[in-house]
Amino acid sequence: MRLRGIVLYGPPASGKSTVTAALAEIDQRFALLRKLKIGTGRADEYDFVTAEHLEQLREAGRLLVETRRYGNIYAVDVCTVEAMAEADQVPIVHVGSIADLHQLTSGGDWLRVRLWVSREMCERRSRSRGDPDTGKRLQAWDEAQADLNAHAETVTFDRSICTQDAEAVAVAREIAGAFAALAAEGEGAGSVGHRR
Repeated sequence: MRLRGIVLYGPPASGKSTVTAALAEIDQRFALLRKLKIGTGRADEYDFVTAEHLEQLREAGRLLVETRRYGNIYAVDVCTVEAMAEADQVPIVHVGSIADLHQLTSGGDWLRVRLWVSREMCERRSRSRGDPDTGKRLQAWDEAQADLNAHAETVTFDRSICTQDAEAVAVAREIAGAFAALAAEGEGAGSVGHRR
């Protein structure tokens, strides 16, 4: 089975967007998968759609994962993943819950990376980038910590990286190396599935 892409799991302000940009600098094949979004707020990493369009995709069985957070709905369309693979891109998907991680990766093999920062660093980064909803982001951090604790027995990551004091380029290099190693392992064994 072909390695489908990279999943970056972590709370808000753990560096998912920054590391994704650094990965793209290392190798242009690494590219953010733009989620579908219904709602308001940041648009730079999303494609806004109507509720009707999302319902059509849902009915067609095209949604790999659907998330409700910050009063918005986010979704990943399987056709986007497939189109990126056809274009020889490696999709990078950001998730904030273990349920989303499991749902996304249930249909194929992905490099699973946990990015983490302390709650204090989450708040500092959120405020420094001007988030108008830092309180909600801290609530999401608390939920992510509780989520990890609740699923400690069932979740496995290929890499767990604290980004608190790490340089984004160094983190990206580690992830790119892990992706290459896991992809090569999968090619040699006929399938990917070994997790550390």
